[in-house]
Amino acid sequence: MRVIHTIAELRAHLRAQPAAPVFVPTMGNLHDGHLALIHRARELAGTTGAPVVASIFVNRLQFGPNEDFDTYPRTMARDIELLTSAGCDVLFAPTEAELYPQPQGYKVVPPTELADILEGHFRPGFFTGVSTVVHKLFNLVQPQAAVFGKKDYQQLMIIRNMVTQMGLPIEIHGSDTLRADDGLALSSRNGYLSAQERSEAVQLITVLQGIREAVKAQRNDATLSLASVAQLEAQAMAALTAWGWKPDYVLVRRQRDLLPATDEDLVRGEPLVSLAAAKLGKTRLIDNLEL
Repeated sequence: MRVIHTIAELRAHLRAQPAAPVFVPTMGNLHDGHLALIHRARELAGTTGAPVVASIFVNRLQFGPNEDFDTYPRTMARDIELLTSAGCDVLFAPTEAELYPQPQGYKVVPPTELADILEGHFRPGFFTGVSTVVHKLFNLVQPQAAVFGKKDYQQLMIIRNMVTQMGLPIEIHGSDTLRADDGLALSSRNGYLSAQERSEAVQLITVLQGIREAVKAQRNDATLSLASVAQLEAQAMAALTAWGWKPDYVLVRRQRDLLPATDEDLVRGEPLVSLAAAKLGKTRLIDNLEL
């Protein structure tokens, strides 16, 4: 695997390749969930000669003033070993000065109706930071396709919409969330959990699974309603709180736009997704399940 730190070297190297790359952007501190994205990229590249390119960059623009930018784990040596073993061809790992040589005055601001709800409500400006860095990386790598994890459900939707509205010739592929044996979604921030917290962290997926089973049962007996959905959300919030979590939200939304379902949506079986974000100790975790 070739490790590249400058934009000039990246462009020169990719111009010499026989096909446009398949791209996996990350912030590093890699785990098996990231490696699953690399394996998916390898499948998409196939036998075309297209290189699989990963990036590692901890993007300051998407961190709020009281978030963990300074303490976010940087594990470059280990990440390089993992990417090499997973079959990645190129790692682009720029410094902050390389990627942002000037203050980033030009930014990609996604529509408020999607970017200011759920995660965007609790992390103002987060999706502007994400959209800006991803768009910039897309311009530099110029991939034919890019792979993102479904754990960041809202982020995946925003990036897909950005690519469509900006007319970028990139196929966006969502990869299913990889989970530990007990169901916890793999995340770089899981490393912040104490041993006791790690054993309790499965409670987040437990409440989402409870919502999924209840929605399925209520659909089967035609009792699913806005009132019953609101009750399921409130029960999930109460359960997390009783277990010692500090939940930001547990909500059921439409898969297509993450807006609340209407009565008509529920009657016609609109595809739904349950999404949750909550703090366990000092660690904030997110997860989701399609219903």
